[in-house]
Amino acid sequence: MKPFRLTLAAGLLVAGCDLAPAYHVPVVATPVAYEETARWHQAAPADALPRGAWWRIYQDHILDGLEGRVDSANPDLKAAAATYDQARALAAEAAAGLLPDLGLGAQVSANRQSARRPLRSPHQPNQYLDNSIDTQASYEIDIWHKVANEVKAGRAAAASTAADLETTRLSLHAQLASEYFTLRGLDAQADLLARTVAPYGQALTLTQNRFAGHIASGIDVARAATQLDDARAQAADIQARRALSEHAIALLVGVPPSSLPIAPVAVPIVVPVLNAGLPAALLQRRPDVASAERQVAAANAQIGVARAAFYPNISINLVVGLQDTGFNLFNLPDSFWSVGPGLTLPLFEGGLRHAEENAAVAVYRRTVASYRATVLNAFGEVEDQLALLHWLGEEQQAEDAAARDASNTLDMSMTLYKDGATSFLDVVTAQTAALQAERNALNIRTRRVNASVGLIRALGGGVAS
Repeated sequence: MKPFRLTLAAGLLVAGCDLAPAYHVPVVATPVAYEETARWHQAAPADALPRGAWWRIYQDHILDGLEGRVDSANPDLKAAAATYDQARALAAEAAAGLLPDLGLGAQVSANRQSARRPLRSPHQPNQYLDNSIDTQASYEIDIWHKVANEVKAGRAAAASTAADLETTRLSLHAQLASEYFTLRGLDAQADLLARTVAPYGQALTLTQNRFAGHIASGIDVARAATQLDDARAQAADIQARRALSEHAIALLVGVPPSSLPIAPVAVPIVVPVLNAGLPAALLQRRPDVASAERQVAAANAQIGVARAAFYPNISINLVVGLQDTGFNLFNLPDSFWSVGPGLTLPLFEGGLRHAEENAAVAVYRRTVASYRATVLNAFGEVEDQLALLHWLGEEQQAEDAAARDASNTLDMSMTLYKDGATSFLDVVTAQTAALQAERNALNIRTRRVNASVGLIRALGGGVAS
């Protein structure tokens, strides 16, 4: 037992030799403030806005109901959850290496040996039973922290997968909100075109009456008919686009498109006031940034695993059992045992260990670069959405003014035409300009609300306080 005790003592003395580099989160230059916040002004404090079910800030109960179905029914989210469960299982598998292996074995066999077997004793029987029951135990002394680093890597990988799950969840919720607001924007345009078709029909009737009274030309009638037909064609196109958005929403909540009709509602959607917060807070809010950082931690631990392969593995092995030529297996004289350390040391492997270490270091460098790219991309996405919100707000004001001016022009043109003071061409021109300005204003309003969804997504879900 003395050699065993010396080996165990030596192992305990050198235990704690972690060969993985000391881990530090990669440094990324973080701006003090977002550039676009200089032009993007917050109108009121946003501390009370929700972080989890962030879509509730839009105060739309239909959207709330649809978003609530994503977590329970979306197949992509279920797949991501299963991937996370697998990562957790692999982490638990790695952690099992920190504990000893214990097993129970039993054997029952009937045997016959050759009468001419070499070195056979003359008193040995030709036939005999060999029955045994034993317990085996083994434990690897983790001197070089190989197993500990495998556990670190497994847990970091599981945490990365958990963050990937949240990234998928955030993406799906944001995609649903964007599709929903696109659909509501199309509802608003359909309502506009429905309100446009009626006066276009009245204009056509007016020109037909004037033509019958030899006051207007056939060209006026043709122009009026063209305007009406074009408005109806635009309305049909809106319905086609709406159907696609409705189908996309159905797929996001995990149901066939035919089973999720969404009634049209032409209600203006108000863009909420959001607070982007400080750039430094983004590193804690974005799940994709958290995932990338955990991948760096896992790669760092894997370097320690690769380096531990250069050094000997020391394990303690124990076998205790009972053996008999019959079935009387519970007599102490029939017992046997074996205990002692085992050691394996690589001597020549053709550069395999060095190649594995170099590969682990390369993976670490790659994950560091990927982490920095993810952080920079996160900053860029926030800046992009802030810029969109600002400039679309400016565009909205200008386009709303243009729509009002175009509506006034149309009213004046129609009055002058009725009085015979202008041609119907001026009316057609005014109608076209007014409809286009109104549709542009609605499009900008939809883009603005979708930009607010994009900002929430870029901030990692919810809004900063």
